[in-house]
Order: sequence, then structure tokens, then C-alpha cells
Amino acid sequence: MYEKALANGSKIFAVAPMIDWTDTHCRFLHRQLSAHALLYTEMIVADAIIHGQRDRLLGYHAEEHPLALQLGGSDPAKLAEAVRIAADYGYDEINLNVGCPSDRVQSGTFGACLMREPQTVARCVEAMNAVAAVPVTVKCRIGVDDQDPKTVLPDFIDQVVSAGAQAIWIHARKAWLQGLSPKENRDIPPLDYSLAYRIKQDHPDVFIGINGGITDLDQADDHLKHMDGVMIGRAAYHNTSILADVDSRIYGETAVEPDWLGVRDKMMAYAENYVAKGGRLNHVTRHMVGLFQGLPGARRFRQILSSDATRPGAGPEVIAAAFAAINFENSPETVAV
Repeated sequence: MYEKALANGSKIFAVAPMIDWTDTHCRFLHRQLSAHALLYTEMIVADAIIHGQRDRLLGYHAEEHPLALQLGGSDPAKLAEAVRIAADYGYDEINLNVGCPSDRVQSGTFGACLMREPQTVARCVEAMNAVAAVPVTVKCRIGVDDQDPKTVLPDFIDQVVSAGAQAIWIHARKAWLQGLSPKENRDIPPLDYSLAYRIKQDHPDVFIGINGGITDLDQADDHLKHMDGVMIGRAAYHNTSILADVDSRIYGETAVEPDWLGVRDKMMAYAENYVAKGGRLNHVTRHMVGLFQGLPGARRFRQILSSDATRPGAGPEVIAAAFAAINFENSPETVAV
């Protein structure tokens, strides 16, 4: 995937891994809007895969491809074992998290704090590559705390690429591990896109993607003039409909109006199957509230999904009722948002 993108000059759009958000239900929804966007799991800790309920952690719907598994950890042997286990599940990529600033991640000595330990990250990448049949990649910050990103990031990238990382996704802001919450770390440290651009210039033969603060596809287009890929997180979750334009804007497919009722029907069938297996409807619908931002009826759409889906016995009819609340601007069958 990454080698092909570099060889033919094509770009990659990805939805960022987000803890508690990008679960299998979320990804199934996102795939209904874009056939080509690269989707990521939530970060899953290597120890959990080794010792936990593997099918629950690693299982997903076949329609989610292309799909990357993001791992958390700092022990090369454990990460390699997690990669071996995950091989049976058929992911398209294995990504190492070197960017999460949460206290839980810090206590486990992985995530963003690994920006201080590029040699450890390199050993992890080498160990993962030794057993992986798919690309091993890294998602990182530009630095942490008092580090100077202009010094730290180039050295980090050099070591990780030399270890065999086939792609680097750069969240273009520092993480402050002391004094800022994970939420604050997504907004307060200033973005430095120009540094990410310089890293790409220094590594023309390595896939380098950018993440952080990107809120729409116009911004994505601007970044793709400098970078090989662009990754959007919260904006794609809270305003999910922007994903409907990804295939035409980023991948060059013919622009067509989204078949929103087709999306409705797919999500109803998916939810019916999930509920029949003992799941709760709101596990699915909580990821849908970001659809139709700004359209007449969107507020009622969100209210129905947020309240009715939590009631005992709620089924896919709730999704139908929510879609019925939207006053589409054009035809009811296929309309653009």
C-alpha cells in the first residue's frame, strides 16, 4: 500500500485511531461513506492481546478493509507476539503508537513518552517487522515536554526508518506529559506543520503522513501538496459526513451524491445483526450522531439516536426514525450534504 502510493504519487487519507471511538461499529459506518479511506483500530495494548479475549479485541467486519491495527507497548518481544497473534485476523497494517499522552499509557512506559527513547522504538519496529507479513508503521508526536522538536524529531525518524518502519504518521504537535490532560494535549501545544514538511523533504523515499488540527478536506488537500498522506481524527468523528467526499476529493473517483438511504439500510441491517447477538443498539448508534451536521433536522436526528437507542429492547427502527427526521435538501434517495 505505502510502496505503491510512493511509486505512483498517489495519496492516502486515513481516519485516526481514537480510544473509545474508532471501534468496529464506528469503522463499519465510516466504510459506508468511503471505500478507500484507511481506517485504524483504537490502540490495543500488546499485553491485552496476549492475555485477553482476542476475538473481542481483534475481531472486525470484513467490510472494514483497508484496516490497520494500532498497538501500544514498549517491549519488543511482547509486541512481536501480539503481531503473531493478530496475523490470523488479516489486518492490512500494524501501527505502533508513539503519540498517546494519557496517564495510563505513561504508567506503562509507552505511547508519547517513547519519543524520549528512539532506540527502544527502533527495537520494537525491528521485532514487529521480523514476524509481520504486512507493513509496520509508526504514529508519533514531534516531541514531548522540553524536547526541541527540530532536533529530536529528525533523529527519531532516522532511527525508526532505519529499523524498517514503512510509513510514519506525524501528529504535528508536542505532547506535554506533565501539566496537560490528554484532551488539552490535542489542542494546546502549538502545531508545527512546517517541521513535518521538512521531514518529508529529507525523506523523499519514505511515506510520511500528517495528523493534528485538520478539520476538513480543503485543509487535507493543502497538506497533500507537501505530504504523502493526511489523517483526520475528531473532525471525521464529529462531522462524519465529510467522509462521503473522500473518494472523489482524495482518490480521484467520479463524484456522486451519497446514497444516504442506502447508508441507513446498511446500518439498520448491521445493527439488527448485532442486537440479535446480544449487543445494545446504542453501541452502534453512538457513532452516528456526527452525521448531517448543519442540515435541517440534524438536532432531532441526534436526539433520537442518543435517547431512544438506549431504551431496553431498542432495535434498528430507531435508526429509521432518526433518518426520517432529516429534511434533505434534494431528493430523498441520494442527496449531498
